[in-house]
Amino acid sequence: MVPKAVIFYAMPFFMFLIVWEIYRFRKNQRNFPWMEALVSLLMAAAYTVINTRSTPIIASANEWFYSLRLFDIPANTIWGLGLLFLGEELAYYWLHRCAHEIRWLWASHNVHHSPETMTLSGAYRLSITGPLSGLFLFFVPLFILGFSPVAVAGMFGFNLVYQFWLHTEWIPKLGWFEYIFNTPSHHRVHHATDAAYIDRNYGGVLIIFDRLFGTFAEEKASIPLNYGLIGKKPTLNPLTLFFQEWAALFRDVVQARNWHDRFYLAFGRPGWQPKPEKVTAPIPLIPVRGTMEQETHESRTTRGRRQKTG
Repeated sequence: MVPKAVIFYAMPFFMFLIVWEIYRFRKNQRNFPWMEALVSLLMAAAYTVINTRSTPIIASANEWFYSLRLFDIPANTIWGLGLLFLGEELAYYWLHRCAHEIRWLWASHNVHHSPETMTLSGAYRLSITGPLSGLFLFFVPLFILGFSPVAVAGMFGFNLVYQFWLHTEWIPKLGWFEYIFNTPSHHRVHHATDAAYIDRNYGGVLIIFDRLFGTFAEEKASIPLNYGLIGKKPTLNPLTLFFQEWAALFRDVVQARNWHDRFYLAFGRPGWQPKPEKVTAPIPLIPVRGTMEQETHESRTTRGRRQKTG
C-alpha cells in the first residue's frame, strides 16, 4: 500500500539515523544487537516480497470502495491535504489500537513488538500476514468519503516514514513537541511491557488522539522500560516470529468447547480465556438420620408384633 517512491526517497534518512544509532551504542559502551537487527532486516525483505504480491489485490479492492465515494475530495489543495492528514491519522490510531485489542489483528502486529531491544531496526520488523488479518480495511472510510487510494497510500507512507525515528532509546523528551506529536519517548512507552505502559500511545504522527480517547501514558524515570512479547520466549527464528501467535490462536480455537469461546479466542482481547467448566459434585447417597431411626423403630415394632402373634 505504501508507494515505493516514498521508501526510496526516505532511504538516505534511514541510513543516516542507523549509523548515528550504532555510534551512540559504541560511545556509551553498549553492545549493539547485531543479530536482532539482522533478523529484522530478513523479515523486512520477506515483508517486501509478500507486500509486492498482495498490493495489486488490495489496490483493486480499494478502487472498488473508492467507486462508492460520497464526495470528491482533492488532495492537491491545502484544505484537502489537511483533511486527509487528520483522517488518515484517525484511521491509523484505530487500526493500531484494534491491532492490540483484537487477537486476530494482534497475531500479525505482535511481530513488530518482538524485539528485545529498542532500536531503529525494529521499525521495519513487520508482519507478512497483514493482508490476511485485514488491517487495510481500516482505511476504507477514507475511500468512501472521497479520498483517492493513491492519496491515502501516499499519506500512509508519510506516516510510516515519520515513525522510523521513534524506535530509539537515544532521543530524550522534546518539550512542547510532546503535547501534539508522537515522539521517541511516547513510542518507547508503547513498546514497553510494564503494566503501566501496556496498550498505550497508538498514534502515528500525532499523539492527540491518544490524549482524546484516554490511551496516553507518559514515560517516567521511575518505571523501567523492558521490551519484547509477554508470555513468549525470545527467539531469532523469523518463521517462529511470523507465525507463533497464529499457531496459538488456531490451536486454542480448535480445542475450544463451544462457538462462543471460539469466537472470543479469535476476536476477543489477546489473553482472553474461557471460564473453567463448573464441576458438579455427585450427591452422596447418605440416608437421613431421622429416616433411619424411624425405619429401625418400625422394624422392631413389626418383629415384636410377629413374635406376639406367633
